[in-house]
Amino acid sequence: MPSFTSNLLSGYLGLSGAILVQMYHIFCEGDPANYLFLLAVVPSIFILTMMPFVRAYDAVVAGHKKYLNGLSSISLIVVSYLMIVILVENVIGMPRSMKICSFTLLVLLLGFPLFVAVRAHNEEKERLLSLDFPVTERSTLLDTPKPNTSNAICTINFWLLFMAMICGMGSGLATINNIRQVGESLRYSTVQLNSLVSLWSIWSFLGRFGAGYISDAYLHSHGWPRPAFITLSLVIMALGHIVMASGFLGSLYIGSLLVGLAYGSQWALMPTITSEIFRILHMGTIFYTIGIASPVGSYIFSVKVIGYFYDKVASEDHSCYGSHCFRTSFVIMAVMSVLGSLISFALFLRTKKFYATLVAKRILK
Repeated sequence: MPSFTSNLLSGYLGLSGAILVQMYHIFCEGDPANYLFLLAVVPSIFILTMMPFVRAYDAVVAGHKKYLNGLSSISLIVVSYLMIVILVENVIGMPRSMKICSFTLLVLLLGFPLFVAVRAHNEEKERLLSLDFPVTERSTLLDTPKPNTSNAICTINFWLLFMAMICGMGSGLATINNIRQVGESLRYSTVQLNSLVSLWSIWSFLGRFGAGYISDAYLHSHGWPRPAFITLSLVIMALGHIVMASGFLGSLYIGSLLVGLAYGSQWALMPTITSEIFRILHMGTIFYTIGIASPVGSYIFSVKVIGYFYDKVASEDHSCYGSHCFRTSFVIMAVMSVLGSLISFALFLRTKKFYATLVAKRILK
């Protein structure tokens, strides 16, 4: 259940990019300065406003799954709606009045999870009041003395996961950072370029969302260790890079679909693997340490690979048009994704017995 929750929250994070693009079209189109100001101010105000309503719960009961399923259904409805809006914008276009109406409906859809949360809170309150004894003791899990966790960064498993994420998350983030430039080199229109960014967010969401379901199902039914799905996602990412390197018609759409799904799935799988292998007491520290692999890998691939090879083939005015502009870069990132899949496969072999024991313990419970 905890892994399912984290994957759902991660999925909403991946979906935010598509929502922000819709905000740009409504409020700040043609005015990037105000859009950046909006991005800087609104999320901070929202977080500060919502902080008093955050509550910590010590345990998750089986009945909570229906609420998570409800949130999942709402998120899939939002994704389907965004897909329809993007397709309509691309095929027939949308006047401003229609954009405002579609965004208003999107805001209403985004408010639906609040009703699920309120219902869950009320039913949990009724459940606690119906108990025959007062619930005054907190779970001792958080109060248990924390063991020395400097074991984690010195382990082979840590560095295998870290290196795999440099290859995967790093090349995936470098792709989205440069996707507009790639599209411009292939002479995509402005509408198509904006759609690519929105669609990337949707693919990333589906990857985050789906990876949790699939890895949970195969872990409990077949005992497959989660690193096996990291390996699979890196193979899919390598295929996506190869497709984008080919430069054929529609390659950017197909390639970004594959890379986006793989990139999103890695952001869902990595935190869960971290919590299972290194336990949850120092989950935050270890997770963010491994998360550094994403910007580190992005810097390497964006600056030392994509930037270097683009400058090599660009003309005197620093512009380049054609599939050759980024072909070498994507081939290199494909090779590195394959290398990452081999590294994660080594982690899979090292953790097979651990996951077999983990599944056995959950069955006994």
